[in-house]
Amino acid sequence: QVQLVESGGGLVQPGGSLRLACAASRSLFSIDVMAWYRQAPGKQRELVATITIGGSKNYVDSVKGRFTISRDNAKNTLYLQMNSLKPEDTAVYYCHIPRDGYWGQGTQVTVSS
Repeated sequence: QVQLVESGGGLVQPGGSLRLACAASRSLFSIDVMAWYRQAPGKQRELVATITIGGSKNYVDSVKGRFTISRDNAKNTLYLQMNSLKPEDTAVYYCHIPRDGYWGQGTQVTVSS
């Protein structure tokens, strides 16, 4: 069993930045792929970014060049640096371990002036 706890969400103006963190209850060294998802009101949950244990990263087209996923295995933490935020980035953001099916509880990101 792994618990995932997201933090770092909040209200930010368009063009602003936020850094999300996902703290895991155990070591990430044995976890190959980790991911960030988001779910906007009335929409399906969508994959935002993935990162492998080797550092390979993939992003959905809508966030390429603006978001950066990273992981610190020694700190058991996954990150999502979000820059140049847009109102359409407003959603609840979740971290996820695809292999085992674990999800965090989510953190709300609201981009609004």
